Amino acid sequence: MPDKEKKSDFVVTDRRLFSSDGQLRQDVLEDEERRAEHEQAKRESQQRANAEREAKTASESTSTILAPPDGPEPEPPSAAEQQASADAYKDSTRQMDDQIKREMRKQGRAPSAQDFEMTFEKFTASIYMSALLQLGLAAPPGEKPIVDLIGARQTIDTLAILQEKTKGNLTPAEATMLQNCLYELRMAYLEVTNLLTRPPQDKPGADVKAG
Repeated sequence: MPDKEKKSDFVVTDRRLFSSDGQLRQDVLEDEERRAEHEQAKRESQQRANAEREAKTASESTSTILAPPDGPEPEPPSAAEQQASADAYKDSTRQMDDQIKREMRKQGRAPSAQDFEMTFEKFTASIYMSALLQLGLAAPPGEKPIVDLIGARQTIDTLAILQEKTKGNLTPAEATMLQNCLYELRMAYLEVTNLLTRPPQDKPGADVKAG
């Protein structure tokens, strides 16, 4: 007996974009809209998944680093891990420095090692400038100063901790700079708090925020 006719696995789909009268087919538009919506939903789903994964990773890292006092202390990285991290960091900064040097040369500037070197003086100066911004005594160009007394106090206290922890390990110049920065910031803090508690008449001050 002859075999029964097998049903073909092929499906013929009309993929013409235009109809016989030259108009864009409606079903093509609908397919494109559904495809675009599907791709958008897929991207949004992937973005949410990535955000959740990053948040989970950050939470786990924080809980590992900041273990509770009565819990087990986290294992420190091994010597090999520390060395690998340091080598990778140096390689990354070297690549970034090369890129910055190329840009500086394009601008007609001659780069030097001091442009990239982080020193204790630069570190102290950056903290000092942060405190001035928080005290409302400095502001980015075009912006109004904003006083953040809590932030300023914490920044000044950070310098005080730095002074205590580095005692005996600084050069005379570094120690003098740190001492002067602390003195000036503390006096500036007192001046700002006095002005805020007894503001001058008819002289609008900077915006103040609690923290």
